[in-house]
Amino acid sequence: MSDATSARPEGSYPVAGPRPVVVAVDGPAGSGKSSVSKAAARRLGYAYLDTGAAYRALTWAALEAGAETTDAEQVIELLDDFPYATEPGEDGRTIVRIGELDVTDEIREPRVSAVVSDVARIPEVRLALNDAFRRVIAATTAPGIVAEGRDVTTVIAPDAPVRILLTADEAVRIARRSAQLAPAEAATAGQLLERDRRDAQVVDFMTAAPGVTTIDSTDLDFDQTVDAVVRLVKGTP
Repeated sequence: MSDATSARPEGSYPVAGPRPVVVAVDGPAGSGKSSVSKAAARRLGYAYLDTGAAYRALTWAALEAGAETTDAEQVIELLDDFPYATEPGEDGRTIVRIGELDVTDEIREPRVSAVVSDVARIPEVRLALNDAFRRVIAATTAPGIVAEGRDVTTVIAPDAPVRILLTADEAVRIARRSAQLAPAEAATAGQLLERDRRDAQVVDFMTAAPGVTTIDSTDLDFDQTVDAVVRLVKGTP
């Protein structure tokens, strides 16, 4: 499984030592983890790893196969042959594929969002994907990699030199997610809060662990939030 995409650099920044710099980003749903992390990676010339896309891709595969997402055994069977990979798209998006099939848009469908937490709560799935994510991080040939998603700051890359909890007030997160999607705000809000509630049963992503820097984007726009992440990375010895 390959889930890292190389970001095109927009500037030249010093690299902290010969080893790639790992930037781990976590936070609640709707906090902007994916969009901010991807933009920061592009600014820094780093690779980008979207761990959530892997869970979404597996969830989509489960739904397509008619598997019950709450049935651990059925979902785990899909891991035996899960040809998941990503690649950079011409428009700056990350293209997600399962085999030869482009599922970039499909994994963001409401039906996937509604049950992805079911899949993410299966211990065997988390262990398998976390191991895969660590291999992707270790194999990057870029000067650094921005990895975002649940468990990244505490389980997947607890020793990363830069660890960030990206958050925002609940109302702001709901409004931002509503602007991204077509559904009415009430439906979006309910889905957002339900995802947080389910995910919180598996991992604490609302409180920064020791050594993790919190970036609260409640009063920041998108560019300001990306700037805050880039400044933090550039300040890493």
